[in-house]
Amino acid sequence: MQRVLKMSQVHRNPRQPREYFAEDALNELAASIDKYGLMQAIEVRPDNEQGGYEIVSGERRFRAHQILGRTKIRATITSEKSELQRFKRSMSENVTREDMTPFEEAHGYQRILDEEEGATIESVAADFAKTTTYVKLRLALLDLRIEVQELVQDGKIGTQAAVQIAALNLANQGSVLSKFVRGEFASDNEIVHFAYAMKQQQDQAVLMVVEEMTEEQRTERAAAQKKTRTTLDKIEQVRALLDEIGKTEPLKLAETLETQVGARLEQLDRVAESLTKARFQLKQAKAHAEARQLVTVNPEAEADHSAEHADAADEREPVAA
Repeated sequence: MQRVLKMSQVHRNPRQPREYFAEDALNELAASIDKYGLMQAIEVRPDNEQGGYEIVSGERRFRAHQILGRTKIRATITSEKSELQRFKRSMSENVTREDMTPFEEAHGYQRILDEEEGATIESVAADFAKTTTYVKLRLALLDLRIEVQELVQDGKIGTQAAVQIAALNLANQGSVLSKFVRGEFASDNEIVHFAYAMKQQQDQAVLMVVEEMTEEQRTERAAAQKKTRTTLDKIEQVRALLDEIGKTEPLKLAETLETQVGARLEQLDRVAESLTKARFQLKQAKAHAEARQLVTVNPEAEADHSAEHADAADEREPVAA
């Protein structure tokens, strides 16, 4: 049933999934409603406890009306009695909006899992047309320390980096947080690499135990060090050769290479691809070297860390950047 209600008769649902509403977006919506009218009525339900009507969906439209100083609003009155079902409908309306925060999503999914009989991550994902992995990674954000959550909410740490941090036990999250506060990360990408490296070391506690090496182990280690360093030294020589090509005029290169230009360009493309992979590995190595100084293996913290989200770990692996 649809009718026009007084704004004073309508109030928000304190348990609705959205908590943050961007002021600029609300002002844009208000301007649109002022120009074109309300395209879709809000949905409300009779509130027998407080009186009046509680918003089921359309709080942004309601707030836009408040900005415009409107005294009435068009509403569809629903008889839906299940508070959880009303919540899910509100989630469905908001979950695709870019201004719904990752934590609002995560808390919404978690509430459904906690309160809906038989709900699983798979069923929640299907309800909102999301992948199972997407929902798992959103839920993983709830494992973050509150200090990190606040930084993510403020936009100081991105969602991808936050997911990597959430995979760590609380002590190691604290180490990442300390480095961030000291300004030791130049970008979110550095946080991703560092947190991922710390997670690998955290999960391989046995490798972190310092043991006396045998003579054979020391010899093998020294040989590996020499080989890797020699290889990297040779790359510097290659760089000098590439610089020489880079300084050569294109017309001169065309005259010199003649019909080989295309093949030589493909050759450099292969070199560039290998360089990207090698650079990625060294960035990971740098992150491992830094993480080794800080990583804390805490079995109790790990046991508390949600196993429900663990099988999404593969999706947290950083990509080359």
